[in-house]
Amino acid sequence: MGSQVMLDIIGSSITFGTLLLMTIRLNGSVNENLQRYNGDLLVQDNIVMVSRMIEYDFRRIGYCKDPTQFPDPTKAIILADSTRIKFYTDLGTPSDPDGDGNLDILYYYLGPTSELSITPNPRDRILYRVENNKPPKGANLGVTEFSLKYFDAMKDTLGYPIVNPGSIWTMQITVQVENLAATALRFNTARFDREYSSAFWRQVRLVSRNLRNR
Repeated sequence: MGSQVMLDIIGSSITFGTLLLMTIRLNGSVNENLQRYNGDLLVQDNIVMVSRMIEYDFRRIGYCKDPTQFPDPTKAIILADSTRIKFYTDLGTPSDPDGDGNLDILYYYLGPTSELSITPNPRDRILYRVENNKPPKGANLGVTEFSLKYFDAMKDTLGYPIVNPGSIWTMQITVQVENLAATALRFNTARFDREYSSAFWRQVRLVSRNLRNR
């Protein structure tokens, strides 16, 4: 009788332990999926914000409300590299989106990963947007890639360095955004690997109308 009771206790303990482990594993999976969903949602919001800003600004390369202020569109781009570009435009405002008729200079460039060493993600960087001679402004939206590729009028790829920015007719823009922190520690693997939600956006052969007004 005593042996049977002991066996029942052992069996019950094993069953309880198994159920407890299953519950812990299920709870971990639920939390992992929830974190991944929230991370994906945040990343999607960030990639939309970044892509809209870039597309709006880049389509205004060489634009000026007063066309007499900028008669030569071949000089619209001042500097062009794989991760930076500087060009003339006429910056608009919420109250005056068409600009004021005066030329402005807009400079985009990607900062180093060392600037964001305090974030858990080792790959995120600051994408800077500089207006004229104002101090650089950048947003930490989890950008891990901002790369530019340029093409001439014959649709041939221009190699670096771009000695003559006036030869640029179209460009390809690539942006990747990742979550600033890991979305989950994977519970279903032997190792607890960190995962970062990511989103990718590419604009192929984007061109400002002003670059073709030649």
